Amino acid sequence: MNHDTLYAGSIRTQPDLRFLLRHPAHVLALGFGAGLIPFAPGTFGTLIALPLFWWLHPRLEAVDFLVLLGILYLLGIWVCGRTGRALGVQDHKAIVWDETVAFLAVLFFTPPLLIWQAFAFLLFRLFDIFKPGPIRAIEKMFGGGFGVMIDDLVAAFFALLCLALYKTLAPMGGWFGSGLV
Repeated sequence: MNHDTLYAGSIRTQPDLRFLLRHPAHVLALGFGAGLIPFAPGTFGTLIALPLFWWLHPRLEAVDFLVLLGILYLLGIWVCGRTGRALGVQDHKAIVWDETVAFLAVLFFTPPLLIWQAFAFLLFRLFDIFKPGPIRAIEKMFGGGFGVMIDDLVAAFFALLCLALYKTLAPMGGWFGSGLV
């Protein structure tokens, strides 16, 4: 399934501030406005996760954070699906809630140093943009809000896998093991 598929009866449109404010689902799906940025909206949607994580993580127990992630993911299926239908494209580039939630998950499992979080950001964006192998296949397999959300979750998994491999295989944590950052 092509992520640019038009919904029946809809008109492809470029969202603006009026569209964003038309429905609460649009506010979330467009990352509180980050999706309106004309260049690299997915990158800006991913960046939203950093201050959210830095604020939420110290305030929530691990299990509570994971439950919240599950709720945000399920909410994302609905808000991304509804917003995609309104825009006429199921995975419009302005829809960035999927990046935000997936990167929150990555940050939860990343060592709490800024250098690790930056490395995680780079890996996640690379997997999300280039969608190698199974990520692209999964993206094409599913439609609607679930399809929008699932490929980013898989990209998050691959970013975490790379982080874990680096941490495990690099002697003393490689460049990031010093704890200086």
